[in-house]
Amino acid sequence: MDPLSDVLRAVRLDGAFFYLVEASAPWSVSAVAARELEPRVLPHAEHLIAYHVLLSGRCWGGLVGEGQVQMVPGDVIVFPHGDAHFMSSTAGRRVGDDLHGTSPDRYPGTVFLGPDATRDTAFVCGFLGCDVRPYNPLLASLPRRMHIPGAAGGWLSQFPQQVVAESRAGRVGGETVLTRMAELMFIEVVRHHVESLGPQQTGWLAALRDEVIGPALALLHERPRHPWTLAELAGEVASSRTVLAERFTALVGVPPMLYLTRWRLQLAAEQLARGATKVAAIAEQVGYESEAAFSRAFKRETGMSPSAWRQARQGG
Repeated sequence: MDPLSDVLRAVRLDGAFFYLVEASAPWSVSAVAARELEPRVLPHAEHLIAYHVLLSGRCWGGLVGEGQVQMVPGDVIVFPHGDAHFMSSTAGRRVGDDLHGTSPDRYPGTVFLGPDATRDTAFVCGFLGCDVRPYNPLLASLPRRMHIPGAAGGWLSQFPQQVVAESRAGRVGGETVLTRMAELMFIEVVRHHVESLGPQQTGWLAALRDEVIGPALALLHERPRHPWTLAELAGEVASSRTVLAERFTALVGVPPMLYLTRWRLQLAAEQLARGATKVAAIAEQVGYESEAAFSRAFKRETGMSPSAWRQARQGG
């Protein structure tokens, strides 16, 4: 089992929104926190991940109130937690009152920044929706800003142009194609980030690479309904219970059995949101012996009963 793929499936990366920016220096633009854009951009998304892909020219990008990084063509900058951020032609320089709280329409609409001159800088702005609750260990482990030099190179080099073409074509299934393209871009950024992690890093992604915790996570994701105990899990990965518990908690942030509980509830939440399977059947599928025990655990983590969660997610 590949836990990253498992999490990406269960947290439902869903819905993509893009627009093009063309700019001539001097220019700057500040984006408000993504949660303020959700009603307009992706009204059904629980959370928005914001990102920019630089197509041409050079610019600077970063979180509002913090330092910026320089970007060159092919670079991707992602704000996984949807924080307010700031893009500009010159580091730290704001040009006029550039704050905006709404986004333009999707392609083919284009935003123009700076003087009406040769616009030598172009970038794609995008948002990708995903679930946060009950449990999204991937999102929690990502930094507030991810700058991946050259991420839009290689097989992703045609991503921006394909986004433009697909958006303008108006073909059947276009919404799904755009979302899948955004998913692939985001996954590639995450993979680059994982490969850049140092040996002292902590977090769920770092845990995937650990020689003890990585296999333990794989087992929990492979068999979530199994009645795991700490002793059995430790035996499977050739570790002592103490080492497993301490190392797992240090890297992931929660003990193994609590992680399993939360992951089971995430799997259950996914099923509740997408279908009509009875609550008792879902409880059994994710490893609970009774519907009552499952319902108590679900409400403890989400503040809602399983049936209320389903009704809210399905728009009932």
